[in-house]
Amino acid sequence: MTAASTASRPARVDRRGVALGLLSSASFGTSGPFAKALLATGWSPGAAVTARISLAALLLAVPTALSMRGRWPLVRPHLGMIVLYGLLAVGGCQLFYFTAVQTLSVGVALLLEYLGLVLVVGWLWAAHGHRPRRWTVVGMVLSVLGLVLVLDVTGEMEVDLAGVLWGLAAAVGLAAYFVISARETGDLPPLMMAAGGMVVAAVVLTTAGLLGVMPMEGSTAHTELAGLRLPWWVPVLGLALVAGAFAYAVGIEAARELGSKVAAFLGLTEVLFAIGFAWLVLDELPLPIQLVGGLLIIAGVAAVRYEELSDAPAMGAEPLP
Repeated sequence: MTAASTASRPARVDRRGVALGLLSSASFGTSGPFAKALLATGWSPGAAVTARISLAALLLAVPTALSMRGRWPLVRPHLGMIVLYGLLAVGGCQLFYFTAVQTLSVGVALLLEYLGLVLVVGWLWAAHGHRPRRWTVVGMVLSVLGLVLVLDVTGEMEVDLAGVLWGLAAAVGLAAYFVISARETGDLPPLMMAAGGMVVAAVVLTTAGLLGVMPMEGSTAHTELAGLRLPWWVPVLGLALVAGAFAYAVGIEAARELGSKVAAFLGLTEVLFAIGFAWLVLDELPLPIQLVGGLLIIAGVAAVRYEELSDAPAMGAEPLP
């Protein structure tokens, strides 16, 4: 391999990671409208999350089995991580977020959830000694300031305290999603991590529902999406296929390419996608100050990405998996 081709490989992989991250964010961004359509007809958050995760696990079963042919022994060393991923990153994060959107708008709930990026930076500092440098701090400040503007905390928008607390709980689950997804697992396919986590989450949530710990209420009433009257299974399928199986599998691959910190900040674009989808589908029009906040969030992502790129020449090319 020539020197030129060696130098070009990290750039190609990096662009691929960014593209996968944006695709995953856009897919996750559809979950709010789908979930809100179900909740409006009497679905409980627990029932909506359980349906989403269980069906997504079924959709991933066949491709996961094909990707794991001859590699099933790789699961055992990573079993604990898969269980933790299912409990926090899949089940817990979604349940808390769906509960938050009962009393908050989709955009506000997502922005609270994405405070998890601050937890990611804190975890990397505490656990691995990766002290945040100048541009990461700038990115965090810009992102949090953008969050404040999108929440419009000084305006006339009323923010439900319980919804805020559920959104912050979702932030913990989201931080776990980025940190665990970025872990190097050797030859274990990303599909196995996504499908395994969903199976764990589905079992735990179903058990909680059967024991009466978590309300499980569903409805077969028609839902309203983008002014259309649709059967209940349409938003359920959208949650499971687009915002579930596809989004998680692609997101894990993106986090492995980019690392947990950059993936977390890039994941903030989900907020912008979600606000856009909520505007188109639910007619939840963002305020001008919220749009300014969105621009600040994008600037924060760019600042963190700039530091990663500026550090790359000094650190040398990052080894590829």
